Amino acid sequence: MNQYETVFILTPVLSDDQMKETVAKFKKILTDNGAEIVNEETWGLKKMAYAIQKKSTGFYCLLEFKAEPTIVDKLETGFRRDEKVIRFITVKEDKHMVAYSEKRRAKLGKKEEEA
Repeated sequence: MNQYETVFILTPVLSDDQMKETVAKFKKILTDNGAEIVNEETWGLKKMAYAIQKKSTGFYCLLEFKAEPTIVDKLETGFRRDEKVIRFITVKEDKHMVAYSEKRRAKLGKKEEEA
């Protein structure tokens, strides 16, 4: 199994509940096909560098998961079919990227404990 990281941007007109439902739908696609979700982050509503579909902001979400390569195709097909998704990118993590992600998660965990 390979480790992947996917970042997707959802349309800013969604309510919080709709955004969470959409993220849960994509997580379900992964888990139903045998993927193991390593990390999930919701970065919230952010301004984009340039307008996409006449929208200048979007909800950014990150999912890190371990899966077989065929599952990535199913996930990306789901992204393409869902009109709530503005953009997405999925990247296979190499060993250096995996180490960096683990360090970053540990750092974020410490910040959450202090707060």
